[in-house]
Amino acid sequence: MKQLNGQNHNRPIRPVKVMQFGEGNFLRAFADWILQRMNDSGVIDSGVVVVQPMPQGRIEELRKQDGLYTVCLEGIEHGEKVQSYRVIDVLQDFVDPYTEYDRYLQYAHSEDLQVIISNTTEAGIALDKKDTNLSVCPNSFPGKLLALLLERYRFFEGDVTKGLAIVPCELIDNNGETLRKVLVELAQINQLESDFIHWLTTANHFTDTLVDRIVPGYPRDTAEKIWAQTGYRDDNLVKAEVFHLWVLKQEPFVQQCLPADKCGLNVIFAPDITPYKQRKVKILNGTHTALVPVAYLCGLDTVGEAMNDADTRKFAEELIFDEIKPTVALPQDEMTSFANSVLERFENPFVRHELMSIALNSTSKFVARLLPSYNDFLRMYGKAPRHIMFAFAALTYFMRGKRGTQPIALQDETRHLEFWHELWTQTDLTAIARDALGYINGGFATRGNVQLVSGYLQDIQTLGMRGALQKFLNE
Repeated sequence: MKQLNGQNHNRPIRPVKVMQFGEGNFLRAFADWILQRMNDSGVIDSGVVVVQPMPQGRIEELRKQDGLYTVCLEGIEHGEKVQSYRVIDVLQDFVDPYTEYDRYLQYAHSEDLQVIISNTTEAGIALDKKDTNLSVCPNSFPGKLLALLLERYRFFEGDVTKGLAIVPCELIDNNGETLRKVLVELAQINQLESDFIHWLTTANHFTDTLVDRIVPGYPRDTAEKIWAQTGYRDDNLVKAEVFHLWVLKQEPFVQQCLPADKCGLNVIFAPDITPYKQRKVKILNGTHTALVPVAYLCGLDTVGEAMNDADTRKFAEELIFDEIKPTVALPQDEMTSFANSVLERFENPFVRHELMSIALNSTSKFVARLLPSYNDFLRMYGKAPRHIMFAFAALTYFMRGKRGTQPIALQDETRHLEFWHELWTQTDLTAIARDALGYINGGFATRGNVQLVSGYLQDIQTLGMRGALQKFLNE
């Protein structure tokens, strides 16, 4: 079987307008796929240079196939199973700054370069005060980016028209603004001239973003089957769900360079991305967190199984539409469409999403993902949201560490595990409910909530989770 490369695929040569920090599965199945769609639609003509952000990486594997690889999209869309393949040919060049630092800096001289995209993990946008020698490759991503921007500033003699669109995809709040602040502080530590810092913050266009697509990565179990379908071997194949969403804070230069909203993609330029982040965290992540202890204690193991189970699916739907959806300040038709897309993503038959993988750090996830919806619902309606309270009771029972007679391999911070272990040395369910609610949030432990949660705990203990859930759904 032939190998996918430039000898058997018509690989166009495009001007390199995008520099991408990161060569992992997510950027290749998300940002590069979007750039491919824009190129194919004719709204841009942009190639990508990939910068390896760590000493170890996989740019050599990508280079062996001349930057070509296949994105396999699988999922449910409008109620139908969808599977498609697209060869991505936007990657034009690859640079390892640790061994090719001068060639890396040469890209700062490019008249074509317009955009910086990054995904260096949540820990990537962090200040490394040891990055004080920019004559060699800095350790951190901000250090590497600062060196590039300084070289560009000096080469173009401070020309304000040579600034770049800087579009981070790391999953932290205010990622664009945070990166800007880190760069400024690092520039000050390096005692760089004030004129450069002014150019850094005014000529360049930092934008906050929110990204959303599940990317399982290389489909090891089905790769050979996919090769047979496509007719070529692809060692850089990457699998992703059909759904995608990219929300970027409105910025004219960024919109000019990345007009992805002009070719039918789910890309939104918004004055404030906060409501979209709330929507994702509350609906997608919050429902995941609520569903895990309920479904797992019903004897289910995956999100897909939970969606195919009448009781747990009904619980998830009612939670989303009755309690979470009303608390997000976005048009309700948009919210309904997003909520339905989340349910389709949950039932994706091509992805096996283990409930226990979502259960990691459940205590802090409940606080971050469900408590905001609880507080907003209480403020709006003057009463506690029943499904969130039932989910909390299920979480409390889950943290006993047993499903029937089988132990549950709980994974959480040590301090949380110690609390739950000590909590379940008690037998009084009212006391357990009160202490659990107070541990999560002191104001959470109202008399009404204690009665509600202790009642649910009593049902779970006497009827089992399945019986307690059915009783709850029929009340």
